[in-house]
Amino acid sequence: MQDNQEPGLSHEYLAFTLGDEVYGIDILTVQEIRSYETVTKIANTPDFIKGVINLRGVIVPVVDMRIKFQLGNVDYTQFTVVIVLNVCGRVIGMVVDGVSDVIELGQGQIHAKPEFGPGLDTQYLIGLGTVDGRLVVLVDIERLMSSNDMALVTKAAA
Repeated sequence: MQDNQEPGLSHEYLAFTLGDEVYGIDILTVQEIRSYETVTKIANTPDFIKGVINLRGVIVPVVDMRIKFQLGNVDYTQFTVVIVLNVCGRVIGMVVDGVSDVIELGQGQIHAKPEFGPGLDTQYLIGLGTVDGRLVVLVDIERLMSSNDMALVTKAAA
């Protein structure tokens, strides 16, 4: 459960696909959804940072989530989109295989995130949502984008 979500209330997530899996992020972090376009590559960046785009005068770093999550070959199709996020006051693009819908989850539909042990980092997961019998992996996008290996945003001190 996200810290900013009050108990008993539902919360909306943008559902998107990466490979065969469905993921969800807080709808309030989404600025817009754009078709995938060629990016300008930047030297000496990690593989998952595809480069940058110029979005109405704002230079936006673009992260390919399939590469970040090590989900195998990346094929860009007509369904591939860039979700433009506003995370901790910074605009970031996130390449995903497709966007499906906005889902509303109540507290009873969100299950605790799985614990895999010290070898796997799950700190950026909120939990697993259940929608119509399918599992949706809920991602804390602010925590993911501010993680040490991403270093795309700096969390403001509370």
